[in-house]
Order: sequence, then C-alpha cells, then structure tokens
Amino acid sequence: MAKISIFGIGYVGTVAAACLAKDGHTVIAVDIDQSKVDSINGGKTPIVENGLGELIADSVASGRLSATTDIVEAVTNTDASFICVGTPSADDGSVGLNYVVSVCTAIGGAISAKSSFHSVIVRSTIVPGSMDGTCIPALEAASGMVAGRDFGVGYFPEFLRESTAIEDYYDPGLIVFGYKDHVTRDILVEVNEKLPCEIHAVDLRTAEMIKYTSNCWRAVKITFANEIGNIAKAAGIDGQKVMKVLCSDAKVSMSPYFMRPGFAFGGSCLPKDLRALQHLASSLNVPSPILDCALSANEEQIRRAEFLVDSLNGRSVGMVGISFKAGTDDLRESPLARLAHRLIDKGYDLKVYDPFVKSAFDLRLSGAGRGNDYVDNLESRLVSGIDGLIEQSDILLIGNRYEETVEPLSKVATSRPTVDLARLRPDMVSNGVYEGICW
Repeated sequence: MAKISIFGIGYVGTVAAACLAKDGHTVIAVDIDQSKVDSINGGKTPIVENGLGELIADSVASGRLSATTDIVEAVTNTDASFICVGTPSADDGSVGLNYVVSVCTAIGGAISAKSSFHSVIVRSTIVPGSMDGTCIPALEAASGMVAGRDFGVGYFPEFLRESTAIEDYYDPGLIVFGYKDHVTRDILVEVNEKLPCEIHAVDLRTAEMIKYTSNCWRAVKITFANEIGNIAKAAGIDGQKVMKVLCSDAKVSMSPYFMRPGFAFGGSCLPKDLRALQHLASSLNVPSPILDCALSANEEQIRRAEFLVDSLNGRSVGMVGISFKAGTDDLRESPLARLAHRLIDKGYDLKVYDPFVKSAFDLRLSGAGRGNDYVDNLESRLVSGIDGLIEQSDILLIGNRYEETVEPLSKVATSRPTVDLARLRPDMVSNGVYEGICW
C-alpha cells in the first residue's frame, strides 16, 4: 500500500483522502487552515458530502488518515504527494495557478531534503501545458532537482460530481493520468487498479486536455439539451421526454463515431435538418445559439482544410474521396465537394480518386454524380487508380479513407505534401510535410 500526502483539504482533497484511506493506503492530509486539520484529526468531515463523515471517522480511527499543517512532515513520511488545491479563474478568464505554484514550491523545498524518491502528482484542474510550463519548473527551482530523474511527476485529473463523489470514486466512468516516470506510473496504477474502469496512461499534456474536454463537453451537452428543451416546449412538446428517448440510442446518438475529430459533416440529413430546426426555432421566437454555432463551426472546418492546402507548395491537387463519406457515391452537401470547388476556383489542377463515384459514372447509373452542385466536369476529374493520382499530384488531399489507399498514401506522405482529413493511420501526426487537420 502507498503512503500519500494530499495537499488541500477541500472538496477533491477530502474525498480522495477518505477513499484512499478506506482502500488501505496511509494518508496525510495537508492544509494551511488549522480548523480543517483539526476537523480531520477529530474524525469529522470539513465539507458536506453524502457518506463522507463515516469514511473519515473510520479511517482516522484505524490510523490510516491524519492531517497536518506541517508540509515537511507530510512529505518526509509519504511516497507521493497529491496536489488538490483550487484553480479559480483569473480576471482575464485564464486558469489561476497561484495556489498550485505555491504548493509546488513548498513541496519542492521539502523533497530536496529527502533521500528517497518522491512523486508529485497534480490533481487540480490545469490547462494543457501547465505541468511542463509552470508546475515542473516551480518544483525544479525549489528542489534543485530534475523532474523524472530525481523526483517523480504526474497529472491525475478527477471526475467527481458533488453529492455523488464517493459513488463516482468507486464506480468511475473514466480514469486517466499522465506521468513522466515509471515510479509515478506504478503508484497511480496501484491506487486505481481495483476500480471497475479501464486505466488510460498517457502523456502529461494529453491528460490535462482530457480533463478540460470532459468538463466543456458536459457544459455543451447541458446547453444543447436546454436549447432542444426550449424549442420543444415552444412547439408543445416535452423536451425531457425527447432527450430521454434520444439518450437510449447508443448506436448512433451516443456513438463515439461522431466524437472523432476530423473534417466537416455533410450529406442529405445533418445540414438540412440543422437548418430546418433553426428555422422552426426562429419561427417560434426561440434563440438557438448552439445550432447556429454548429453550422458556422462546420464552415470553419472547411476553411481550415483550405488553408492547410494553401500553406503547401504545389498547384496540382490529388483528392482522395469527394462524396460526403466513404462507402457511398452521394455528393449531397458534401464538404469535400465544396472544398474541391474552392480549390478549383483558386486555380488548382484538381484530380479525384473516389471508387464509388467513379463506379457510378462508369456504369452510367442514372444517379451518377447525384447531389453535385459544386464541381464542374467532375467525371473528367476522376481517376481510376490511387497510384495514378499520386503520380500526377504535387499535393495529396485525403478526404475519405479507403483501405486500398492506406499503404500507398502512407509511403509517400512523409515526402509528398499531404493534407489528411480522415487520418490514414493513428500513428501519423503533422510534421510540416504531412498535415493532419486535427492531429
């Protein structure tokens, strides 16, 4: 079992201290507020949270939980320190790191006197880059030591909801942490390995970003549900019933397929249905800012792809896919077709590899080119093989992912200017020659 000091006897720190002690770890809670320290040592909770009082009383009675204001004592007698202090917004809206820096500085001074390895793990909510840019420099400056070599570093965000925090702790929806060394990684695996959830061990910046993404996604979901509720009510419909039924659909509505960063949406349904619901909301005098933003953000993603192509050298573009998604010849409101139109208007010589659209033209199907409102002479721009497209293109633009194209495109993507909107392979990231739209 680990010996852990927890800095900050607030909401997150108190719940974490009580649950870790319940699990058998030895925990020392640290705070500058003597009243909070006295409360813990007296077996009482300093905050209101269902079931927390009993956990603290039991853990203090067993000797596994204590509290102190003495930072050096806490660090000296533990293997790892969890930082759980507040990060309130600064006046300009940025994250406030004063408390975190203060604690890092204090812990750094304490670990400089230790002969054994000590891990410092931040749990406070901090924006991506804060560990590398602020926390680690503060720890290294105060200790005179090197992070990852002389002491451990980790970032371990929490996803607890007030009023159900203990339940969330023992039945988490997500466990993720970032680490700089394997000692810290092993500690974080140990405190989480018995919980019924997959453990995601990532780099520090990814862990920081996941925490903010989770919180902002919750905010967007609430706002979206409220907007639908407002429109539904104005139309004489129970909005809660609508959302309850929607959330029962795990195949499409709640599918991770739609949570994969990439290119813009299109097709015969999403754009027109967004516009229709916008129009209904307007006719009912109900504001619809989320729906409005969805369309403008989708347009911005097309502009982003256009900018990436413009930033590369070359005048001939080989586009892979032009239908609104792979596996169909449907071009109705295809964002790829819109992008193609803009590039052609700018003077690019554009050729297209799309096996489904090409097949429709080759077979002289009555629906060949259906929905194409953007690209003139589309049939003449279609090529039959991916190798031919590669040969005649200065720039490769990957819009849809076709399995037969992955290997040949991957081979040239490191030397041929490439913009990837679909992600050929998960190990490929932007490097100046190859540009992924979101990676």
